[in-house]
Amino acid sequence: MKSVRANGVDFAYLEQGTGPLVVLLHGFPDTAHTWEPTMAALAAAGYRAVAPFMRGYFPTAIPEDGKYDSDTLGRDALALIDALGGPAILIGHDWGASAAYSAAGLGPEKLRLLVTLAIPHPRSLKPTPRLLWSLRHFAALRWKSAPAKLRATDFAYVDELWRRWSPAWKQIPASETAEAKACFVHPGVIEAACGYYRALSPIIPPGQKAKIEVPAVAFAGEDDGLIVPRMYEKARHNFTRSYEVVQVPGGHFMHREHPEVFIPELVKVLESHETRAASSAL
Repeated sequence: MKSVRANGVDFAYLEQGTGPLVVLLHGFPDTAHTWEPTMAALAAAGYRAVAPFMRGYFPTAIPEDGKYDSDTLGRDALALIDALGGPAILIGHDWGASAAYSAAGLGPEKLRLLVTLAIPHPRSLKPTPRLLWSLRHFAALRWKSAPAKLRATDFAYVDELWRRWSPAWKQIPASETAEAKACFVHPGVIEAACGYYRALSPIIPPGQKAKIEVPAVAFAGEDDGLIVPRMYEKARHNFTRSYEVVQVPGGHFMHREHPEVFIPELVKVLESHETRAASSAL
């Protein structure tokens, strides 16, 4: 566990390996520990993998400004890249993906490659009855009573969300959600996590209005209980450089459900990008 100050917040982070910088951003309900198997593989492939705990997630500090909107999260990512000696390959899952899209829009010069999991570009998401039902937790987690409700059931709602979002994963081990629950027991953390949802606005933030000007790859879970894979293809017009959609088995938590498929695919994506970048530089 290491720490660094970025964008006015003291961030804790996990780190493995040496080489080109790869920053991995987690989502909800999750922590930086979600990336540990992926980080080990990236380190073995010659990368420096860094996974910060997002703002408000213990042991990262709860921000004094109380801001949790996507562009603020994107500025966090850019500041972390600077503090860690970027530029970087930026990888984001769930809220981490939203942060990564904003970071790419706000500071493309600091990113070598954008990789997102489980969330297509927000500008491509159009409200439909099915999508609104899939995203009903957005409303539930905005309520002032949400933190108390989560604690009252010993964070059973965390398990419910994992099952709902990765419906084909029939036996989710308790260890998969243990780190998130341990994080949420710290004072103010669950309020901070719910703050991400309260900060949502129907107005697309500036960082996500901009076209993505860096090479990008989106991983789509074939059994995702939230977003169907075809929605990633509809996002293609938001990218000016190369944009690839990689479908892998599993649901929203594809990187944990089928690491034996996801991790080799991710390493292949990164190595392919490095090869193309080297060829372009000749």
